[in-house]
Amino acid sequence: MTNFYDILKDRGVLLCDGATGTNYFNLGLETGHPPEFWCFEEPQHVLGLHQRFLEAGSDIILTNSFGGTSFRLKLHQAEDRVHELNKKAAELARQAADAHQDATGRQVLVAGSMGPTGELFAPLGMLDHDAAVTAFSDQANALAEGGVDLLWIETISSIEEVQAAIEAAQKTGLPIAATMTFDTAGKSMMGVNPDDYARACNAEGVAAVGANCGIGPAELMHSVLLMRDQGQAALVAKGNCGIPEYRDGAIHYHGSPELMAQYAALARDAGIQIIGGCCGTTPDHIRAMREAIDTAPKRDHVDLSDVTTILGEPWKDIPKNDAAPRRRRRRD
Repeated sequence: MTNFYDILKDRGVLLCDGATGTNYFNLGLETGHPPEFWCFEEPQHVLGLHQRFLEAGSDIILTNSFGGTSFRLKLHQAEDRVHELNKKAAELARQAADAHQDATGRQVLVAGSMGPTGELFAPLGMLDHDAAVTAFSDQANALAEGGVDLLWIETISSIEEVQAAIEAAQKTGLPIAATMTFDTAGKSMMGVNPDDYARACNAEGVAAVGANCGIGPAELMHSVLLMRDQGQAALVAKGNCGIPEYRDGAIHYHGSPELMAQYAALARDAGIQIIGGCCGTTPDHIRAMREAIDTAPKRDHVDLSDVTTILGEPWKDIPKNDAAPRRRRRRD
């Protein structure tokens, strides 16, 4: 097992991987079919995507377990498969990471992806704290057994849900990263502000806190910059590959490798220590981000005006059909 804190201290900035679902769709995953099932049905594709992200320069790869809670799997009559699916997802990522280290001598981290349950907490819905902790605990324990180095809570929209996921993850003793998704109003779907979220996660003692998914890199950077100075946790930026747009019956992302490279260098200079891509991000984008992080000239300081100048004005160019991801979207 690789030590997250040691690698973060040694390298200063860690590059995470990119999209899962988007790349699986390109490999033949059908809409509506759970990507987690591919851990058994198409393990070569799961391994292959991990390997391509590692070859592109990722320091962290996320397991194929985003929808791995009993609540999500119940939608596919698979709620009794939580342990086997999450454990297998962790084992495949671990296999790819270990093979990469054997071949290159470079240590990389495996993060156990834990996405939202898809349920709303009472009084808006039926979910309560104990049920959420139980579901997340089952997932976290299986990921830990499969050999992950840290647990990665992502695409959450409510403070109550992330706190339940953190409580469950803490029982494993592994480091925890937690990212929330912020949409068109600069808040999560449940109305949470980025700075309030960061303070809440820092109070729980997480290793890293930040934002993922949402709209595009400019909007995501706006959210993460508001998290600075809210605590000691490392900051995470894992933005979509540009702004999503529904076109010709599918979601398309306009972000080029050059755009994502600019975003990566800007995030590095803003003091963000963990940088990656979310929906639409391919290994080619990650490769460009790796080069930018390693070689782009550094700025002394980054503020919101720099984000606007380099990445564009946040929320300005959102398509009228608004394909911005919502709470129940997958990390793809």
